[in-house]
Order: sequence, then structure tokens, then C-alpha cells
Amino acid sequence: MVLVVAIATVVRAQPASRTTVQMIAGTPEPGQGKVDIDTTLYLPQHTPAPSILLAQGFGSSKLGLAGQATSLARHGYVVLAYTARGFGRSGGLIHLDAPKYEVADARKLIDYLGTLKTVQQDGADDPRVGVAGASYGGALALLAAGLDRRVDAVAADITWNSLTQALLPNYATANGAPESGGVFKKLWASYLFGSGAPSPLALPSALPTSAGCGRFSAQLCGAYQSLAQGKPAQPATLKLLTESSPATVLGRIHAPTLLSQGEQDSLFPLSEADANARGIARTGTPVSVVWRLGGHDTGSGSATADSAAQKWFDDVLRHGRAPTTFDLTLSGAGISAQNGERVSETLHARAGYPGIAGAAAGNRSVPPGSTGSNSGPQSTAPPDTTPLPQATAPETFAVPVSGRVQTVTAPAGGSPAAISSLPGLSSILGLAGGALGALTSVPGQTAAFESAPAQRQQLVAGSSSVDLSVTAVNARNATLFVAVHDVAPDGTDTLPGQLVNAVRLSGLTPNQARTVHVALPSVLFRLAAGHRLRVTVSTTDQAYLLPSDPRTYRIGLAGGNALQVPTLATTASHDRSPLIWLVAGLLAAVLAVAGATLMGRRPRADGEHPRDDAPPVVFKDLVKEYSDGFRAVDGVSFRVELGQIVGLLGPNGAGKTTALRVLVGLIQPTAGSVEVFGERIRPGVPVLARVGAFIEGPGLLPHLSGRDNLRLYWAASGRPSSEAQFDTALEIAGLGSSIERRVKTYSQGMRQRLALAQSMLGLPELLVLDEPTNGLDPPQIAEMRQVLRSYAGTGRTVVISSHLLAEVEQTCTHVVVMHRGKLVAAGSVADVAGTGSVTLAVGDPMAARRVLAAAGIHASEVPARRALEDVFLELVGD
Repeated sequence: MVLVVAIATVVRAQPASRTTVQMIAGTPEPGQGKVDIDTTLYLPQHTPAPSILLAQGFGSSKLGLAGQATSLARHGYVVLAYTARGFGRSGGLIHLDAPKYEVADARKLIDYLGTLKTVQQDGADDPRVGVAGASYGGALALLAAGLDRRVDAVAADITWNSLTQALLPNYATANGAPESGGVFKKLWASYLFGSGAPSPLALPSALPTSAGCGRFSAQLCGAYQSLAQGKPAQPATLKLLTESSPATVLGRIHAPTLLSQGEQDSLFPLSEADANARGIARTGTPVSVVWRLGGHDTGSGSATADSAAQKWFDDVLRHGRAPTTFDLTLSGAGISAQNGERVSETLHARAGYPGIAGAAAGNRSVPPGSTGSNSGPQSTAPPDTTPLPQATAPETFAVPVSGRVQTVTAPAGGSPAAISSLPGLSSILGLAGGALGALTSVPGQTAAFESAPAQRQQLVAGSSSVDLSVTAVNARNATLFVAVHDVAPDGTDTLPGQLVNAVRLSGLTPNQARTVHVALPSVLFRLAAGHRLRVTVSTTDQAYLLPSDPRTYRIGLAGGNALQVPTLATTASHDRSPLIWLVAGLLAAVLAVAGATLMGRRPRADGEHPRDDAPPVVFKDLVKEYSDGFRAVDGVSFRVELGQIVGLLGPNGAGKTTALRVLVGLIQPTAGSVEVFGERIRPGVPVLARVGAFIEGPGLLPHLSGRDNLRLYWAASGRPSSEAQFDTALEIAGLGSSIERRVKTYSQGMRQRLALAQSMLGLPELLVLDEPTNGLDPPQIAEMRQVLRSYAGTGRTVVISSHLLAEVEQTCTHVVVMHRGKLVAAGSVADVAGTGSVTLAVGDPMAARRVLAAAGIHASEVPARRALEDVFLELVGD
């Protein structure tokens, strides 16, 4: 009965939207004539309603918008999702959001919405409409708002301000004016150009007639091929890029605008959103800015953007609310004091968002013209530093840096080159830390300048800047790449966001120094006490087009030898939602709800009341023996304290899962006990209301969508939906539009991510996870690790099992080693490892001996240090 009621609840809460697929006439293509745009209209249960035009990301189609469109329609909006010209089944060629083509198409689609009786109208042919999109679609949304006053609200995610600055960046100024030219971002450009190949879905009438250009217009194709060969950017190329830049229309945007930007984005970094925000706010238009996890380099975080967009449209289109100040939210659940790891809080800029642009924000205004150089466009306009209304001045603090003048070389053709970012895969570089960190700073190619250890913790939020002295020994121009690193006391070098900024200097006199002011990448992290800042200047980066001839430069500090570091005055908002009951799987949840209800009705025995000061978990001489005599757990005792992440480590068959099943009340122990918050565990005991878990699979229903699985799971608990924290769970899942797909179509990794979100519904005080990283790829494992650390950072407790030694060490604060049902070792990771080195027990033979002795293995049996460590690794599994 409970299950039937839960299903009915889901059906009522999520009415199916009605959809209509149709081709709508777009802007004719020169030489090809008629162009049709492939659209899908999603209707809510009740109309007329406000409408939302959803624009796609580059290389995608309307299919990638289905999840967001369905969610918005269920939320009461008429949604028109479409495939941009040049992609999928839509006709025409790709013009990179040109006003004459893509923006003109968007205006025709708004015309269509104005004819619908299902759409709320503000006037004749004037629908109540918001425009939303990410990346390619985000720029389209901004351009459409600037060129069509009927747009009432905008939500643009991870998009650009100046396409010239994004693809041909230069972050240097000299004597107050930007340096001319830019450095071609060849890796991203080639990746995007490759995405313009004809789609298998394309109609015959939509296929291009020119060879070698895919579905790009001939002008864009020629521009790319010219730049990829190292030729100077021609006036026609600069004109095309400028026309497709929201920078040209910001002063004409009057619709309240939400800008969200990813912190891991080497294609369109935080500075692009900053430039858009400053330009829009200057006219008095309400602007809200969100910095979120993810971006083009990780492919994650779309759920955060979608949720923020929906709330934004609710405020603006339905309630007429918009911020009265220029505000900034540091989303992704805020940041903690250690190396940018997240905690459960959201930071807000106090007294209005002042902007993060450094004194050298890059070339933001590009007239048609060229320097005739080999690297990029001319720009003569200085960075825009006009004060913003209702905003404080940007805050900075000076950090002295030191270092001698250093000679660096650039090899011919730029090979070998430093590797800072990879399109869509940069998080892998960040994962590796010290293992791959050297790839970002190739010896002989990198000059480095360093600060003293920080005396106190400080938030770094935006683009730092520094004055450099650059001497080209054998060239008349210089191509360099600058970055700021966070260096821990143990020497661990972290490149925030895996971001570098390109610098190009032209008109140099050989052996004569030039002083330049450079802007470092816009980043967000906590500089912890004892950490140092390191400024690096490299001659190569494989993401960019590099000079073909060998170069030698001398790099030194100039000016006051101080790094100007931006910061923000912030306030934190914490989520203190009620904590709820979660257990292993859906059916287990239904049974446990019933059991908990019955248990809750009987009087408690003396001593059963949980104590406020009781530890989250205590195992007392736990034994579990099955009917065939097999003893899976044999006399295990240990204790888990608040805020710890405890890893049960051991090979398959060690007894880890059995111990966890007893912990959540799924099976009864043979002897001994487990207490949770001071209460002895039995099936259905009320204290399980404070536990979230998945053990041996999440119990997902394959015929339902991911979203409906979460809602059904929560409905089975009998708790109000307002307590579920669905948005947080969906952000954790990171499934994007796939959350609307049936679970039977999911990969193992997707199921695992959904299971984690399910276990975290309601933010329980104790989280119990059995092998949570199974089926995940390296970037997803890194995100999982970060989520678990952040979760424990709020004072909650996490217990996980794993057979991977390195994973436990990198994720957990404490470890419990099990082997053949027995406890081998327990304590902090550093204690068990002896020194807290990179691999448990490696580097400290005495620690290995202690662990082996606890397992009954005498050191005399394995006298060699290497052998000791091998036995240890075999014991716990790796």
C-alpha cells in the first residue's frame, strides 16, 4: 500500500508535458534559400503560461535540451526547444551566433511564440518570454536579448563576452594600453570546428555543398584554416568574431539577466561572465552572477545551472522580482579552508558584486583590423574599468613575491609543450596532483616567482595581476603563458582550475626589456595559512598555437614586486534542513518505514534513548556467522567520531559489506552489537531516521526516470517533499538532462551517481556507502571524493567501504583495515600509514610491520622492506 501511494504521489507531482515536433521557417541561407529550424514545443498542464526559448550548446541539438525542457514544462512553462541552424535536422550553415542568421532565427521563434494562445502575452505579438542556453546557446540568449526588446528574462550559462578574446586571448597591458595581438587557442578551436561535421540526422536539404568545411559557412571555414596555419587574423575574421560577441549588445539588454559561469573552464573563464555582467549592469539592468563548479573542462555542473535558471524565471517572469544590486553567488556549495575543497555553504558577495576584472582584463573591444603579426588581432581599446552602479570597488591585497631574473627557452614548434588543460578532460590533470603537476611547468621553459607562506587564510576570488620584465633575446615578439599556483607546505603544487592566461608582446627590441602588466587567470580558492602563491611564466602550452622558431627570453619581476590578489567580502548561508531517514534500496526503504513506524510505537527500554554526546557509530565485538558456519565478521570493534570519513578497507570477502549491513539494520548480528548515536541497531529502529545509505546496489526501478526514482524513494519515507533537498541531490548526481531518462538506459557509472544522490536526500547525519566509486571514471571519482569531504566538513559523518588502498587514503580521514572478517588495524590515515605518505605503509616499514603483526604475520617471515609492503598491499587489496 505504501508503494502504491508513493507512485501516485509521483504521478501527481510530475504531470507529463504535451509535446509537438515541427519545423519552423528560419532565415534564408545565401545560395541555399529556405532554411527550416527543428523545434519541439513542450506544453504545461495549465495554459496560458509564460514561455521559455531554449537554445542548444555547440555541436548538440534539441535532444540535449529535453530534460531541462521537460522539467520547465512540468514547472508550468511553455517551452520551445530547438536545434540551431547547421546542426541536426535544422537547415542552413553555422555562423557562430551571427545576428543575421542564428539571432534572426531566434527572433522568428519568438514571433511564433507570440502567435500561440497557450503563451501568456504582454501585448500584440509580444509573448512573455525568457531565453536560456549554455555556451553557444548562452551567447545566443544574450544577443537575442540585446536585439529583441520582447525578451523579458535571460539565463546564460558558461558563455563568452568577446569571441575574439576567447579564441585569440591576450592578457597583457603596457603603459595602460592593451598589448596588440592574441594567441590562437588552437586546441579548443579545432575541437569546436570538428563538431561542425554533418550530422547523421541531417536532412538531405540541410547538407552543405562546399567540401572540407563541414556545415560551417565558407567565411568561418576560411578564417579557421587561416588562423590554424599561423597566418595573421584578417579584418574579415575579426569582424565575424566581433559580430558574434555579446559585448556588442550589452548596453541594449534591458531584460533581467542571470549569468552562471564554471570555475573549471579554459574555453570561457570566469572573466567572460564578469565582462558580461559589468556591461549589462552599467545600464541599470538587474544582473545576478553565479560561479559554479564545472564548466567546459569537466562537463559537470549543468544541474546547478538548470536549477538556478528555473528559479530565476520564477522570480522574473512570474513574480516580477529581480535583484536591485549587482550580486554574486559563489555556488557549488561554497568553499572550505583547504585547497578549494567544498563545504555545505553558499557564499554571497557583500554590498554588491564589484567585478573581478584585473587591471589587464584582456582585449574586450576589437575593431576590424590586424597587426600583421602571426598570432592574432589588433586591439586598441583599454580594459573597461568604469565604476558599476550600486557596487563597491574591487578588493585586493598585496602579496610580495620574489625571484631572480630567469632565462627560459621555447623549443622550435613549441614541442615539447606544457599541458595545462584538455577540452572536457582537464579535471584528470587536477586529479593527478603531484603525479602530473610537472606537465604544467616544463623545466627550462618556466620562470617562477614565489611568496612567503601566508600568515592567515584568505579567499582568492578573481584575476590577480603582477608586473613583469620581459626581454626577448632573439625575437621581436613573445608568446608566454602566466598562471598562479597554490603551493602547500609539503610542496604540493595545485594549479587552480588548470587555468593559464596567454600573453603576446609585439614590437620588441632584442635584448631590451619591456615592462608589462599581466592579468592571471580568474580563479576561486582558499589560500590556507602556511600556503604560498607561485606565479609561473611559461613559454609553451599545448592548447595554443606556438611560434615555429626557437626562442629565448629573460623573465623578471618589475614594479613593486607585489602580486595584487583579488578577494571578496562574503557572507555564508548554511543549509540546516531537517535530517531524514534513508536506507539501502527502495524496497528496503518501504519495509524499513513500516518497521520504524511499529518500533516507534512501542515503549523504549531503559538506556535506549540516544544521547546527544554519543558517537555516530560504535562497533562492539561484532560477530556475524551464517548457518553454514562461515564467520563473515569475527569480533570487530571500533568507533567513529563526528565529522570523520572512515574507510573500511580490505579485499573482497574481508567482511566489509556484512559489517555495513548490520550497521543499517538489514541483518542481525550473531553476537556483539552496533550502536548509532548511542542507540543499539535493530531492523527499523527509529535512530535510522538519521542515516542515509546504499549497500550492494541502490534498488533503482529501471522503468522510471532518475528523477522519478528519487521522488518515489522520498515519498516512501513519508516525509514532506520540502525536506528532500532534491536540487542538492540532483547537483550531486550531475546527470544533467539524463535525469529524465529511464534508469534502464543508464550506464553503471550513472546508476552509481544516482544512488549517491538518493542516499543524500535530506542530508542525513550519517552517510553509509558500500563501494561508492564502482563504475565511475577518474573525473567522477574526484567529484565524489570532493563531495564526501565537503559533507563531512559540515559536521556530518561518512562511512564507506572500499578495496582500493589509494582511494581510501585520498578520501578518508580514518581507516579500518579488515581481513577475513577480523580487524587488522584502525586509526587515522596518517597513523596507519606511519607518515601519511602517498601510499599507505610505503616509505615506513615499521608501519607495515605493525599492520602485519596485527594480522598475525610476523616480520621475520618477510624481512625485506619491499616484501613487507607487498604483503601489506596484498592483504588490503589495491
